[in-house]
Amino acid sequence: MDMICRLYKCISRISLFKRNVSGLPVLMVLSGKAGGDEAANRLTSPKNDLLCKKAHEVGHEKQQHEVFRKADKSANVAKLWKYNIMKILYDHQIFSTQYFGGISRYFYELMNCFKKDAEINYELALKFTHNEYLKNSANGKYCELLGNIRFKGKRRLQYLINQYISRVSIKKQKYDILHPTYYDPYVLKAIRNKPLVLTIYDMIHEIFPELFGKQDRTSEKKRVLAEKAAKIIAISETTKKDIIRFYHLDESVVTVVPLGYKFQERTSEEGIANRIRLPEKYILYVGERYAYKNFRSFIKALAKFVSSRNDLYVICAGGGDFTKEEEHLFKTLKLSDRIKQCSVNDDMLALLYNQAAFFIFPSLYEGFGLPVLEAFANECPVLVSRVGSLPEVAGDAALYFNPKDESSMQSAVNQLINNDDLRREIVAKGIARLKRFTWEKTAEATKGVYQSIK
Repeated sequence: MDMICRLYKCISRISLFKRNVSGLPVLMVLSGKAGGDEAANRLTSPKNDLLCKKAHEVGHEKQQHEVFRKADKSANVAKLWKYNIMKILYDHQIFSTQYFGGISRYFYELMNCFKKDAEINYELALKFTHNEYLKNSANGKYCELLGNIRFKGKRRLQYLINQYISRVSIKKQKYDILHPTYYDPYVLKAIRNKPLVLTIYDMIHEIFPELFGKQDRTSEKKRVLAEKAAKIIAISETTKKDIIRFYHLDESVVTVVPLGYKFQERTSEEGIANRIRLPEKYILYVGERYAYKNFRSFIKALAKFVSSRNDLYVICAGGGDFTKEEEHLFKTLKLSDRIKQCSVNDDMLALLYNQAAFFIFPSLYEGFGLPVLEAFANECPVLVSRVGSLPEVAGDAALYFNPKDESSMQSAVNQLINNDDLRREIVAKGIARLKRFTWEKTAEATKGVYQSIK
């Protein structure tokens, strides 16, 4: 670790991603003459908003008093109240591993919401990242280690440097709550008596252990952190029930906070469509193709249906290039020219949803199912498994099937693709249901979890 420290100092000065606030108390100033309402109006004026922000940046409480005194010289100050700003520390883990993805999107959106919250001061303890959400929005605060230079072990080195930065921040103890972004228990060595909040996204490793090799220690690491956490956030009721079932924790420790969605304006559809050459009619599959995602069963179930129609294709967005085993399966099913894979950014993905005949989610289990909300937002009909959290998220805005029954999947596909009225009805219900899921609601509920600890 000393070597990592020295190397890091040679590469760059430490630059932690945090708001320019000191975390010191905010002073509420009320005027004895004007009364609470008028004083509140003064303190929430644009002028005093800036002064209040300046007060956060001041290093000493006496100087804070002076800043607020200047905020309204005419005020006859009768009382000064203080409320503590919560200081939350997020570690590096998910931003050191994900380019895109649901978990990094979750923490990115939380921090975006907390930027606007005067009661929360957060810090993200890392310097280098290849995560697109951070790189595209942090005004140069983040960059990839050594830019575009490629070499073996680069991502591992970047991870170790970021972990060193996170360790330093944890040891400094200048926070109220630690909220790690994934399951590595390294944080426990330095946290001492500070409370820890852990978000658990699913219990896939516990439900399907046979799908993961013996070298995969995710389940073990997750349990260690869960047993030390002051509070656990589950992103769905399904995940909460599974956490309690596997870990035997008290129900009061686990709070359900659903994920949100932020609508993205699409850029020129014509330009994007030309780049990825969309067929006229296609079924959309999104994300990884792990065993529990049930991708192979989906392809086998639809093989005859797709090959019987000259106008129908399957597009797989994300998940990486097809493996040799997948390509062999397509060839065996005579689907090689009917299934396409493409790596996409947010704009491309939005267009893929919007132009699809429908989006299918054949998974055997999901802790939430963020692609369902993406489909809702982009007016795409949704066809999903009736398992896990998917009915909880999709509600009445989807058509369902049994993912273990090929005939059930075939029947649902046939019903949806041949019924324009049904597709329009599902789209309308999806748009209405999406209003239940916003990142603002997610952030507010997460803040409530933090406050319940203090």
